[in-house]
Amino acid sequence: MRRTLAFTAALILTGAVAIGASADTGPTARIAAKKITGEGVGQVKLGMTFQEARDEGLIGQLRPGCEFGGPETRSARLRSPLRGFVDFTLTTPRKISNILITRGARARGVKVGDRISDIRAAYDVVRVNKSTEEVFGVWLARVPRSAGGRITFSVPVATKRIDAIGVPFIPFCE
Repeated sequence: MRRTLAFTAALILTGAVAIGASADTGPTARIAAKKITGEGVGQVKLGMTFQEARDEGLIGQLRPGCEFGGPETRSARLRSPLRGFVDFTLTTPRKISNILITRGARARGVKVGDRISDIRAAYDVVRVNKSTEEVFGVWLARVPRSAGGRITFSVPVATKRIDAIGVPFIPFCE
């Protein structure tokens, strides 16, 4: 009888250890998508200085920005789990003026790969600008501040699926 109890206890303990070891708690655990608002993306906020964002490990190195903006423009890539980049002001100290997301965040559940109908379902007011279709091949779906945003979604005409989300706008540089 004692042998059976000892075996049962060992079996239960082994099962508990196996369950605990299989739980997704380590660094490889899937990280939840960051939240996109009119103020920023996750911990990356508009108006945050380069040094603040860099000290928190949110962005990479400062590098030259869009050549059309002039020689003083600067940007930095977002760090994982986000994918995209931030643009900075031209003044010192450099502050985040724009955030572009290509993966890793959601705006009221809407993410890269969704459709305009998903944007309309999530937000009361969405203004779709199709005048950019001829030049850039995309439609811009903008959520105004009054509807919960200063968020712009880039929707390529060819795929009709969101390929980028900008706070407050989508920068064009090519």
